[in-house]
Amino acid sequence: MAEVSRDEYMAVAASREIRDSDTAFIGTGLPMVAAYLAKATHAPRVNLVFESGIIDPRPVDLATGVGDYRLAHGSTKIAGTFYALSLLQQGKVDIGFLGTAEIDAYGNLNSTVIGPYHRPKVRLPGSGGANDIASMAKRFVVIARLDRKRFVEKVQYLTTPGFLTGPGAREAAGLPGAGPVRVISDRAILGFGPDSKRMRIERLYPGETLAAVQEHCAFPIEASPSLEAEPEPDAHLLRLLREVIDPKGVYVGRGER
Repeated sequence: MAEVSRDEYMAVAASREIRDSDTAFIGTGLPMVAAYLAKATHAPRVNLVFESGIIDPRPVDLATGVGDYRLAHGSTKIAGTFYALSLLQQGKVDIGFLGTAEIDAYGNLNSTVIGPYHRPKVRLPGSGGANDIASMAKRFVVIARLDRKRFVEKVQYLTTPGFLTGPGAREAAGLPGAGPVRVISDRAILGFGPDSKRMRIERLYPGETLAAVQEHCAFPIEASPSLEAEPEPDAHLLRLLREVIDPKGVYVGRGER
């Protein structure tokens, strides 16, 4: 088959974070692709929740957003945003997926502003349900391309809490969720040290190096003691991605490798 793209590595890695029978809070883009891939492979009983209140759909075509009603096909329930967010408040969501404009070493996210809040250089979409997911889901995963402007020493605005200032800070703030467990990037799979709560490199994609990851990250980042190589997706997974889930390449690009 054709060479594996970075998007395909990311989609497969993200899908592995979903466990069978999880209730998973899913957003637009690669999280959607990863969720469908998990459901088609190792997690057939995963229950997918979208912020628009569409529950566990079986669409015949990829939606362009959580409010795209192509997403409603085959769903078990359409209940609205209030219902979807209430599942988080009740502690019923096992895993959520988030994107971000900025992320720091403790997994805190900024999707609100770049620059001063009242006179920003860039005004971003804001939290939406991201704060709810990060605060209340049992665990959450971030999907973000490595870039020194995105992986920063300190977020310019704290939209969404990771481990805040480090060990014990989430608990002190009264946040029930376990926080970020993984960051799926386009060069490596990142996690967090169990004691330090700082981001670290856990798996490298083929052809990538620790130095290359550090070059694209503005804060010092160490390798996990159990650093591994990320395996190349097998032909079955690639066929599902390319021919069944995203045949038009809406979210999983074929070009960048």
